[in-house]
Amino acid sequence: MSVAPSGAQATFSSRAISNLLPMLGCDDPVALGLRESARRMVGIAVFSGVINMLMLSGSLYMLQVYDRVIPSRNIATLLGLSLMVLFAYLVQGYFDALRARMLCRVATAFDASLQGAIHTALADLPLRGVKPLLMQQPLRDLDQVRGFMSSMGPTAFLDMPWIPIFIAALFLFHPMIGVTALFGTVTIIAMTLLTERLSRGAAKAAMESSAQRQVLADATQHNAEVIRALGMTDRFTVRWSRVNEQYLRENIRATDVYANLGSGAKVLRYILQSGMLGLGAYLVVADRASGGIMIASSIMMGRALAPVEIALGSWKQLVAARQGITRLREICKATVMAPAPPVSLPRPSRELSVQELTIAPPGSEKPIVSNISFSLRAGMGLALLGASASGKTSLSKALVGIWPPQSGLVRLDGAALDQWRNEDLGRFIGYLPQDVALFDGTVAENICRFDQAASSDSILKAARIAGVHDVILRLPQGYSTRIGLGGISLSAGQRQRIGLARAVFGDPFLVVLDEPNANLDADGENALTRAIHILRRNNAVVIVVSHRPSALSALDMAMVLYEGKAIAFGRSQDIFARVNNAAAEGAARTQRASPPNVGATRRAPIAESVSG
Repeated sequence: MSVAPSGAQATFSSRAISNLLPMLGCDDPVALGLRESARRMVGIAVFSGVINMLMLSGSLYMLQVYDRVIPSRNIATLLGLSLMVLFAYLVQGYFDALRARMLCRVATAFDASLQGAIHTALADLPLRGVKPLLMQQPLRDLDQVRGFMSSMGPTAFLDMPWIPIFIAALFLFHPMIGVTALFGTVTIIAMTLLTERLSRGAAKAAMESSAQRQVLADATQHNAEVIRALGMTDRFTVRWSRVNEQYLRENIRATDVYANLGSGAKVLRYILQSGMLGLGAYLVVADRASGGIMIASSIMMGRALAPVEIALGSWKQLVAARQGITRLREICKATVMAPAPPVSLPRPSRELSVQELTIAPPGSEKPIVSNISFSLRAGMGLALLGASASGKTSLSKALVGIWPPQSGLVRLDGAALDQWRNEDLGRFIGYLPQDVALFDGTVAENICRFDQAASSDSILKAARIAGVHDVILRLPQGYSTRIGLGGISLSAGQRQRIGLARAVFGDPFLVVLDEPNANLDADGENALTRAIHILRRNNAVVIVVSHRPSALSALDMAMVLYEGKAIAFGRSQDIFARVNNAAAEGAARTQRASPPNVGATRRAPIAESVSG
C-alpha cells in the first residue's frame, strides 16, 4: 500500500529492459500499429489537401469582391461569387467532418491492434516485479495515444505541408507581403520548438505525479476495510493530500508553460495578421497593390499559420502521446509472449521432477529457495512443511510456472514447463493460492476458468470432487450466482472451496494447494481430505502447503524447508516422526539447561522449521 517516492520508478531502466526482453529480434507491435496507422493516414492526407485548397476560397472571394464587384457595382457578379464560395464552404465542412471521423477510426484501429499485447503486459508485469506505479501505465498510455490520434492535433501536421503553398501565393500578391509572411512563419515555428524544449520536463513530471496519485487511490480502494477498521482514514487523508498537492503543483507548472507559449503564439499571429493589413494598406496607398490583395493577404496569412496554432494548442497531448508511445514500445517488447513450441506435447501422466531449483522473487537477484531437487510419481502426494518465510509459497509458484526459476528446471514427464504453451500447460495444472482470487462472474464460470466450451458435466465433476456441490446449490441462484469482484458476496470458506473446485477442474495432472484449509470449518477440511484422496486415485500429483494436520494426513510424502533449503524429504510418516523426535529432544535440552542458558538453547532446525 506504499507509494513510490521517486520518479525513477515510473520508467524502465535500461538494465530492467534488458533483463525483461525475451526476444530481441521480435516484431514491435507498437511500431507495426503506427506503421499501419501511417498507411491509413495517406487517405486522410488527401482529404486534408482538398480542405486546404478550399480554404483559399475565402481569400479569393474577398479579392474578387474588392477588385471586381465594388468597382463595377455589379450585383449579379456578387451573387454568383457568393453562391460559389457558399458551395466551397459546404464542401469544405463535409470533408472536414469526414476527416475527423476517419481519424477517430484510425485511432480505434490502432487501439484494437494493441489489445492483445496490452493485456499480455497487464497480466505479465505483476509477475516480473514491476513497481505498482507501472501496473496500469500501459492502459493509460494507450488511452492517451488514442485520444491524441482522434483529436485535432494530427490535422495540424497534415495541414503543415500546405504552409509553403500559402506563402508562395502571398509572394505572388507582392514580394513584401511574402517576405513578411515568411518571417512570421519562421518566428512562430521557432516558438513551437521552444515549447517542445521547455515542456518536456514539465510534462514528464506531471505524468509521474499523476501515476503516483493513481497508485495511492487504487491502494486505498483495495484496502478500504483495513483502513476503516484500524482507524487510518485520517492518516491516509493526509497522505493523499500530500501526493495530490504534488500532482497539482506539477500540473500547474506544465499548464503554465503551455499557456504562456500558446498565448504568445496566438498574439504573434494576431500581430502578423494586423501587420499584413497595415502593409497591404501601405501598398494600396502607394498604388503597388489593390484593396482586394490587402484583405486577401490578411486572410491567407491567418490560414497559413492556423496549423501551427492548432499544434501549439494540442502540444500537451502530443508530448503525452509521444511519451506514451515510448513506454508502450518498451513494455510491449519486454512482455512479448514467447513463440509457441513447434510440437504440442501430450498430457503429462507419469512424473513431476525438480532439478537443482533456485528461485528468486521477480525483480530481485537474492534467492529465496536454493538447490531444491525431488521427484514425485503419478498418484503421490507431498506435504510441503516449513516455518513462515521458509520458501514454501515461492516454491509452489515456481512449480506451476508463475515464477521462472533463477536456475534449475521443473519437468513434467521429462519436459520443462516452457516447452508447453501457457494455455496448454494451464489445463494440466491445478493451483489454489493463499489469496483465492476469484473473478466477477458466476460460480460456474469461476469453476471452469471461464472456458466457454466447458460442459456442465465437467463443472459438476469438479464441484463434487471439491465437495462444494451442495454448498453451491444453497446459493441464491446456484451455479448461476454472480459472486462479485474477488468473490465479495461469498464467505472466506466458500471462496476457498470454490477455488479448490477451480483447481481440480479438467482433471489436472499437477495440483498445488497453498494453505487450502486456512478458512475451512470441519466439513470443509473433510471435503478437502476427500478431494486429495480422489485426485491421487486419479493419478494426479498433489502438493499441499499447510500447517494443519487434517490436510496432510492424505499425503504419503513430505518435505521440510528451512531458510529456503530442503532439510528433509521422504515418506510422510518418517518425516513426521523425525519432527516429533527433534521437538522432544529440543524440549528436553531446554529443561536441562540452566536458567542463564535457556535463551541460548535452540531447537533442531527440523523442529523449528515446522513450529510456525
